[in-house]
Amino acid sequence: MALENLGEKLRGSLSKLFKAVNIDSKLVEQITSDIKKSLVAADVNIELANRITETIKKRALAEKSSKLLTAREHTVNIVYDELVKLLGTEAGKIDTEKKPTKIALQGLFGSGKTTTAGKLAKYFKKKGLKVALVQTDTWRPAAFEQLKQLAEKINVPFYGIKEEKDPIKIIKKFEPDFDNFNVVILDTAGRDALNGELIAEIKAIKEAFQPDESLLVMSGDIGQTAFKQATTFKQAVGISGVILTKLDGTAKGGGALSACSATDAKVKFIGLGEHIEDLEEYKPKNFVSRLLGMGDLETLLKKAEEVMDKETAEELGKKFLKADFTLTDVYKQMESVKKMGPLTQVIGMIPGFANSIPKEMLEIQEDKMKGWKYIMDSMTLKEKDNPTIMNPSRIARIAKGAGKNELEVRELIKQYNQMKKVMKQIGNPKQLKKLEKLMNMRGMKGLPGF
Repeated sequence: MALENLGEKLRGSLSKLFKAVNIDSKLVEQITSDIKKSLVAADVNIELANRITETIKKRALAEKSSKLLTAREHTVNIVYDELVKLLGTEAGKIDTEKKPTKIALQGLFGSGKTTTAGKLAKYFKKKGLKVALVQTDTWRPAAFEQLKQLAEKINVPFYGIKEEKDPIKIIKKFEPDFDNFNVVILDTAGRDALNGELIAEIKAIKEAFQPDESLLVMSGDIGQTAFKQATTFKQAVGISGVILTKLDGTAKGGGALSACSATDAKVKFIGLGEHIEDLEEYKPKNFVSRLLGMGDLETLLKKAEEVMDKETAEELGKKFLKADFTLTDVYKQMESVKKMGPLTQVIGMIPGFANSIPKEMLEIQEDKMKGWKYIMDSMTLKEKDNPTIMNPSRIARIAKGAGKNELEVRELIKQYNQMKKVMKQIGNPKQLKKLEKLMNMRGMKGLPGF
């Protein structure tokens, strides 16, 4: 996940809260001091970090908790509220009802515009929309081939003229085709800095293309510099939003996110990796929830629905939350999880799991899952639906058929039983009702089936 180090530090700070017997001014001071250090380490502006931690401190000491929340939970909710304010409050949406919806990407060299164009096309295609990619970057020699290859990879139409040096001629040549698509994404050229030449080119392209969205693509690793860059672009050529790239693993992502929020340039998408699927709508409430280890069921279910039909996704969601699942369900889940992204990212979206399983263990688990698929392929349907019938002879037969040893088969069954035990704890009615109310308070979708 993006800002993983920040998330770990924030969760570490909050763990002190849950271990404490009483919440007093000394504890609040210690926690807010830890939070400030964590934010500064994530490159958040020191003044913003001071402001948010002072607000948390004042609210934690002055406000009384509601009947719904304990004093500890109320304090965590205050931290959540203030982090959301810092990192954006509202989600930036793109309306695609107009046909075609034209999106122009702009930014400096090295921001990842072309890769982002491909990711954005994949994102809209998964929504069932007809998408086209247009290349007008006539400066970077590899830009044409790069976007063309990305278009072929995701199977969307590509428009561009390899030797043409005038981006306006490219737009005019293919403009009649644009009406055939729901979304047309245009990749523009960058420069080392926003100079007069780039400003003139962007303005000319916008006049010719008439985009509905002009999105600034910025690298998340530029940290607090994002404030100046977003402001400069906004004033010079006008932008309707920002896409932050390279947020996976960067230490400066907090600076970039908070800087964009401060400029009122809404972050609409964030890039979380190198794969074509690694682009996500930026929803501050969901993002902060994951940072604090509270999970993000809304995004999890959305991802699940992208790799399986909605009815199946909701059915599996109910089964797992109620700990009423079989190895057949686990098999289906494993197949879907592989398509949803790294296991660490997916697990982090399940409430209560972010802190309970170390990252290294999850990485080992991901490797083990590959072997478990073969093991389950060697089971009968009866064995998968009712693992309690497993005995030594069945285990020996399954191991032989899968080309694995018996210990690995036993380990799979053990993991299955442990998973059910954990889900029973998380999914008890009282906890689910409380989680449902908390999510409603935060303006997030409720749990399936409740």
